[in-house]
Amino acid sequence: MRRKLVFATNNAHKLAEVRAMLDGVIDILSLDDIGCHTDIPETADTLEGNALMKAGYVASHYGLDCFADDSGLEVEALGGAPGVHSARYATDGHDHRANIAKLLAEMRGQAGRRARFRTVIALMEGGRVHCFEGEVTGQITTEEHGCNGFGYDPVFLPDGHAKTFAEMSDGEKNAISHRARAVAALVDYLKSLRP
Repeated sequence: MRRKLVFATNNAHKLAEVRAMLDGVIDILSLDDIGCHTDIPETADTLEGNALMKAGYVASHYGLDCFADDSGLEVEALGGAPGVHSARYATDGHDHRANIAKLLAEMRGQAGRRARFRTVIALMEGGRVHCFEGEVTGQITTEEHGCNGFGYDPVFLPDGHAKTFAEMSDGEKNAISHRARAVAALVDYLKSLRP
């Protein structure tokens, strides 16, 4: 019987990405699977703080091993913004269209378009906490390209690639994304625990 871990997210896109990456390694339960319908606060001022907050909530309220992530887009010309506020950049409600529109408006006329996506995963298992990080660098495009993915994917062109994340297949994106890199570190750790 495979081990089960809760992924503390309500984001269906993230859940699908991570389940695909961990297929055959571990069974991932969603918050819905464990009956958690709470909007877990994300009020920390760092990605790591938010990931720890979400994982800690599930561990303390449900007594289950779990992990949570927080991701952010950090744009050099904007001093690292939107960063920890990426999901709520333009509104309070995870409005991807509004977030992209605000980002492109703020980037208008900017010559330097360097950016990076970062993900921090906090794993709470057996009373211990472990953190894993993934990062991918690239550029912010001047307009949207592609319709796959979610969030800022249509305007993020990863270094060494001719397509934005939103123009890539799920498999292509999962091979190089910040979340994939953080999950790979998590998988390596989980595999190291096997007898």
